[in-house]
Amino acid sequence: MRTQEHVPVRLQDYHPYPFSISHTSLVFDLDPARTIVTSRLILDRKPHEWAKGEALKLDGVGLELLSVEINGQPLSAQDYQLDENGLTLKSVPDSFKLETKVAINPGANTALSGLYMSAGRFCTQCEAEGFRHITFWPDRPDVMSRFHVRVEAPEAHFPSLLSNGNRVAIGHYDDGRHWAAWDDPHPKPSYLFALVAGGFDTLEDQFVTRSGRQVDLCIYVDKGAASRATYAMDALKRSMTWDEEVFGREYDLDMFNIVAVADFNFGAMENKGLNIFNSALLLADETTATDADYEAIEAVVAHEYFHNWSGNRVTCRDWFQLSLKEGFTVFRDQEFSADQRSRAVKRIKDVKALRARQFPEDSGPLSHPVRPKSYVKIDNFYTATIYEKGAEIIRVLQTLVGRDAFLEGADFYFAENDGTAATIEDWLHAMRTATGNQLHGIERWYDQAGTPCLEANSDFDTETQKLTIRFQQSTPDTPGQTQKSWVPLPISMAFFGPDGAPLQLRLADTDVVADDWLIPMASSGLELQFEGASERSIVSYMRGFSAPVRLITNQSAADLALLAACDTDPFVRWESTQTIARNTLLSVAQSLSAGQEPEVPQDLARAIQGALTDAARDPAFAALLVRLPDVSELMQLQPLCDPSNLLAARGFVRNLLAEQLDAELSACFARYDPAQAFSASAQAAGQRALMAACLDLLCASGTDRAAMRAENTFFAARNMTDMMSALDGLSQFGGPRYHGALAAFKERFSDNALVMDKWFRIQAMAVCEDPLTTFKNLRSDPAFTLLNPNRVRALGGAFASGNPAAFHRADGAGYQAIATLIADVDGTNGALAARLGTVFESCARVNEPRQKLARTALLALLDRNSLSANTREILSKIYDGLIA
Repeated sequence: MRTQEHVPVRLQDYHPYPFSISHTSLVFDLDPARTIVTSRLILDRKPHEWAKGEALKLDGVGLELLSVEINGQPLSAQDYQLDENGLTLKSVPDSFKLETKVAINPGANTALSGLYMSAGRFCTQCEAEGFRHITFWPDRPDVMSRFHVRVEAPEAHFPSLLSNGNRVAIGHYDDGRHWAAWDDPHPKPSYLFALVAGGFDTLEDQFVTRSGRQVDLCIYVDKGAASRATYAMDALKRSMTWDEEVFGREYDLDMFNIVAVADFNFGAMENKGLNIFNSALLLADETTATDADYEAIEAVVAHEYFHNWSGNRVTCRDWFQLSLKEGFTVFRDQEFSADQRSRAVKRIKDVKALRARQFPEDSGPLSHPVRPKSYVKIDNFYTATIYEKGAEIIRVLQTLVGRDAFLEGADFYFAENDGTAATIEDWLHAMRTATGNQLHGIERWYDQAGTPCLEANSDFDTETQKLTIRFQQSTPDTPGQTQKSWVPLPISMAFFGPDGAPLQLRLADTDVVADDWLIPMASSGLELQFEGASERSIVSYMRGFSAPVRLITNQSAADLALLAACDTDPFVRWESTQTIARNTLLSVAQSLSAGQEPEVPQDLARAIQGALTDAARDPAFAALLVRLPDVSELMQLQPLCDPSNLLAARGFVRNLLAEQLDAELSACFARYDPAQAFSASAQAAGQRALMAACLDLLCASGTDRAAMRAENTFFAARNMTDMMSALDGLSQFGGPRYHGALAAFKERFSDNALVMDKWFRIQAMAVCEDPLTTFKNLRSDPAFTLLNPNRVRALGGAFASGNPAAFHRADGAGYQAIATLIADVDGTNGALAARLGTVFESCARVNEPRQKLARTALLALLDRNSLSANTREILSKIYDGLIA
């Protein structure tokens, strides 16, 4: 294995930049093959002893340097040092103006970092280190400057010229070129710089802030797509109102622009005043987008807008503090979505996503703290740990101090750090100062990797008539970290009698009586005693998922069944149903592996039957109850597993449930009216989700009647959600009906790239027929391209993550197929290849023969001299974590 050395960046080595840049002026003379960028900086050496005599070091990669001037005087090559990483001027005045002129080639930029072309338009992506591909600048988040930008280009090809801040002037030249000048009055780091130039259709609106200022809103989209941005505009205006009402944050510019681009490595980017979005997270109508798309658009539009304060006005000092802006903002967008929709359903979906993405990451070879100690490529740390676990830490903090106190602390944080680059310590200082709560041990949430395990055991003493609950927490070892300490946990509990009625209990030896309890745990162990219970009292633990832990209890099957039927907390009711399902599936898997006939208790069927009976009250919640844990989730619970065995167990149980509950599922499915007018409301989406969940389970029966039902639903569908639900059902069968529907889908939507991503994705995840052959055929399909990140994720990411039995084939062919794709993508886009490479992390949970096959596939990649630093960092960690 080749082990090229890439020097890691370490938190302990942080040192402030010796210069401040009060003003940055940029002029772009745009040309796809040769863009000229002129940069003028006003610099001052900081008045500290450590800054004296320091050289000026500017980051710059892939730039053709045309000229350098200081205070108007040109410099010769002997006056500076130029290398592959940047420009160094060893002797500079304490205060001066620096001008550089460079040439870049946006048309050749397939890495999509810096300034590049997408569908004939100029676009930028500067987070985390893309600005150094545009011009020479100290490309780090703690260097902030006011930016003035002038963009020049041929008007016929690039009629819209956009950048950050407010547009202050426009003009035309005699040769058909035109220009626009933009000024951002708020200091920002280079990663928030943005520029877009091209031809668009627009959707315009206005928003009046609570102080009475009018803000012009505009969304720039592909020609003919403006109507599909209507929902995004509505979500933006609701976000602006919500942030004013809940966090007291008002927008601070005269205009807010959003641009949709087809080629984008990420979901969206919060550039000040000019958000740039992956088109998939901005464009929607009923015929091209699913309810999941609508939910994602609402959440991501809110997320990027909320960054205006939690990320832009207050940014992060260094990339080790990344969760300071991302975790906090994820929490904010989760709360926004919860207020717009069903809070209970939103919480369950967030927990499902956390467990699907972050829990495996936290227990595998890619485990890292929310604030890592080092990195090779910061692009590789835009992870579920930074985002989702970071958000859970914010939620833990809010739960510990209370909602009102938390909002006071957030307000104090914004006031104290406005216009600065802050640290996690600044955030916690604001919380402690505003709330008076010292939050002992909260830093450990940021500094320790791994998911805490909380054991809870209850015991009723018939002599003392007291119920004792003993809690014990521990965090498992992770790469580079052992001997973890306790973390503060808010434990939310309630109690129920054998009839399902809530109980009021007294905390022993106190006068405190309650039916809902919030107990802060600030030690590795905790023992509580309650009076007023009975021998059959049942504990409802971690209500609302009050902390991101793995919970282990001594609850019986009967306890779980009662909680699944009667608990007043929706999360615990769902979790109890899922626990019954997990136990059933793993038991069946064990029987099948041993060649025995599985015995399936009735608890799961009864729980789902109860959900269907009560479905009209909250169809979206009922839909969640009906869905069984998938194979990837089961893999986390069975070390060194055989995914094909888990898939067989899941199929066995689903088939049995489809037979046992056919009447209830069919009745619930029949109540859905596919002809009703489409609404994107949460209630309407819930009805479609319930129909889809019922159809999915009905199709597990494998009967021709179920296949016909799915086919009829597909061709009668009047919206994309119903169409995809039916296509998913047909994918369980394969055969002529499935392929006929696929052909009709492709014929109708072949000219819509976002919808065709769905066509690729559903086939990549289908378990019917031979999934690997399907994958290979899709790779050679003319519509597949390595240059579009959405298309690569729709095929490679969907196959490896959504079809685990096929990816983890016993012969290793699935590993080889994805390794080949990674190698091909890495040649043009290292960041995308590295992200795709993370799918191999799941190999740490499969049996030894499969792990050895995965190592062979990874070794072939790691032996490539040309492998990017991004991909090498990810794959080498995974390789080292697998069984040799």
